[in-house]
This record gives sequence, structure tokens and C-alpha cells, in this order.
Amino acid sequence: MASDNPPETRAASAGEGAFFSARLTPHRSLGPGGFVALMGATGAVCFVSGLAFLAIGAWPVFWFFGLDVLIVYVAFRLNYHRARAYEEIHVSALDVHLRRVGPRGAVQEFHFNPAWARLDVRRIGGEGVVGLALVSHGRAVDVGGFLNPPDRESFADALAAALAAARRGGPSAAAATP
Repeated sequence: MASDNPPETRAASAGEGAFFSARLTPHRSLGPGGFVALMGATGAVCFVSGLAFLAIGAWPVFWFFGLDVLIVYVAFRLNYHRARAYEEIHVSALDVHLRRVGPRGAVQEFHFNPAWARLDVRRIGGEGVVGLALVSHGRAVDVGGFLNPPDRESFADALAAALAAARRGGPSAAAATP
């Protein structure tokens, strides 16, 4: 676990007292019902095509169509497995806490002092934001690598505003100053 803050600061900031919290999850456009429909259609097309080849005597081709269905199934199952990964970020006046959970449940936690943390936004021409990283004391941790460029753009704006508010002492301190 990496940290810029003393332990008592970390304990208080893991969610309570945070004025900015976000949970980033990978987007998956095909839901469970769509997956069943896709596999049914793929299986039906491959089965009918395989029967046609079986009828003309090319029986080994029938098994290759079955292999195609198996490969599509395994690819989507791996994709859904990886979709279980997520990142949580909490910003308070005392701590920036990034919690990264992998598809198998492995947890990585990073803590940054908001006075020193900055958001490094990498842009490429017309593609928009292609990468985000929290940087402090020469150490950079990538954030939201699985987001698409428009989502990265809006998240970068919100996180940059939260970091600026944290440097001012929190959103209530920013609202109190004229």
C-alpha cells in the first residue's frame, strides 16, 4: 500500500468526510439477455451451415463451426469476467484515496495528500483525453484506464475540481470565501 499521509488521516478518509466520490466501472454494452440471443443466433447459423457442409460430405467442417461457437462463448465469458474490475476514488480535505479492485478481487489502495496531488491529463489531437494519472512526489498512478475518451474528459474535469476544492480546505471552505 502506498501513501503520502499518516495512518490516522487514511482511516478517516476512506469514505467518510469525502466530498467527492466516484466508482468507475468498465462499460459493457451487451447485457445477459443480449449474450444469450447472440450465442443462440451464432449457434443456429453455425449449426445450419455445418449441416450444409455435412450434407455434401465435408464432415470435418461441421466440427470447426462448433469450435467457432466455443471461441465466441469463451471470449465473451472472459470479457464479462474482466468487467468485474472497478476503481473507487474519494477526495476529502485530508486525503485522496484510490481503491482499485481487479476482476479476481485483488485490491490495491493508494493514498495521496491533496495538497501535493495533481491530475496529469494526457491528450492526443482530436481523440481527447487518452490517459489520466494521479501524481504526487514523483509517483504516478493511472486512473480510469478502461473509460472511453468522453467519459475520461468529464471525469477529469470533476476530479480536477475536487482536487482544487480539497486544496482550499473542502467545498464548504470554497463556498465561504467570496
